[in-house]
Amino acid sequence: MRPMTVVWTAAATAATAAAGGVATDPDSGWYRRLRKPDWQPPAIAFPVVWTALYADLAVSSAVALDSNDVSDIPRGKTAQRQIRAYQGALVANLVLNAGWSWLFWRSRRPWLAAAECAVLTASSADLVRRTYKLNRRAGMSLAPYAAWCGFATVLSTAIAGLNPRADGRQR
Repeated sequence: MRPMTVVWTAAATAATAAAGGVATDPDSGWYRRLRKPDWQPPAIAFPVVWTALYADLAVSSAVALDSNDVSDIPRGKTAQRQIRAYQGALVANLVLNAGWSWLFWRSRRPWLAAAECAVLTASSADLVRRTYKLNRRAGMSLAPYAAWCGFATVLSTAIAGLNPRADGRQR
């Protein structure tokens, strides 16, 4: 793993966390008034889990990007294409990741956030697949990220279902 690759993936992941964090407000009156499912984890679970998942995402992605496991044709054209495609998939995933917070917390659109989270989950599963293709250990390491995004989709959908009138017009 090259230091510059780690710097790039760590910076991109940190920027995602910061962008999502700016939008997040669990102390808002709007959020406190929302009905939540009984099985929602305690509030402290979210920053703990997301911090670990972001660190895993940064490291696993750096390992994948610098992997020597890529099957290749002469002059490295296939490997270069896979790496560029991986970078694009990672950036798209990070944008989706931060976007959920803006849709849910700032726009106050739980149904839209739940739908976007489903897209994030599909993107995360695809990123795990791409990571695994480049480096099996890194791909296996990244699997909890996709699983948590799946859980977040279910939770977002449950909150939206329990609050059918909780849209952006309510302040």
